[in-house]
Amino acid sequence: MKDFDHLMSVWQEQPKKDQLSVDDVLKQVKKGMSALSRKLLWNITSMTISFAGLFAVLLFFVFNSWITYLGIIIILITIILSLMMMLRDYRIISKQDRTINPADYLQSLKEYQKNRAEVYGWMFYLYVFSINTGLLLYFYEVLQNTSTGFKIVAYAVYFAFILFSTFYIRGRFVKSEQDKLNLMIDRLIRLQNQFD
Repeated sequence: MKDFDHLMSVWQEQPKKDQLSVDDVLKQVKKGMSALSRKLLWNITSMTISFAGLFAVLLFFVFNSWITYLGIIIILITIILSLMMMLRDYRIISKQDRTINPADYLQSLKEYQKNRAEVYGWMFYLYVFSINTGLLLYFYEVLQNTSTGFKIVAYAVYFAFILFSTFYIRGRFVKSEQDKLNLMIDRLIRLQNQFD
């Protein structure tokens, strides 16, 4: 009997799992999704401004080579495609109401995370390839009258930036986005498990 009492006291002294407040979790998830949608909105705005600037260059600047025009058109098409993807993501994030059906919201958040990881995995490389192809075609004429040394330095800096953004910045960006989504999903799962 003494052992039973001792076991009972040890069991009762175990730390209890923290109970999550529904309001706190929903506020945190809403805050996280608002931050994500603001970031997407900012990206959409900056891409739109970039598109308008490049379109103005296409219309109002005169280039000698059709290769330069082709480069600018490739960049504009790439910007349009990435804008369409961002607008789709923004609509998915902003149309959801977290309070109507949390289970459905959790499922849609998981699907969004999976879809985002898959699409942005291969799409990032397609985006980088297209933008770089367009820029290289654009640089063909722009750097045509410069010295060979300047061309080498310009292309070296350009390729170094591409490698840096592809292998360092992209990894950090994707990890940050995934961590934020994972945190929101984990909170919703813990909240759901409390009521099951």
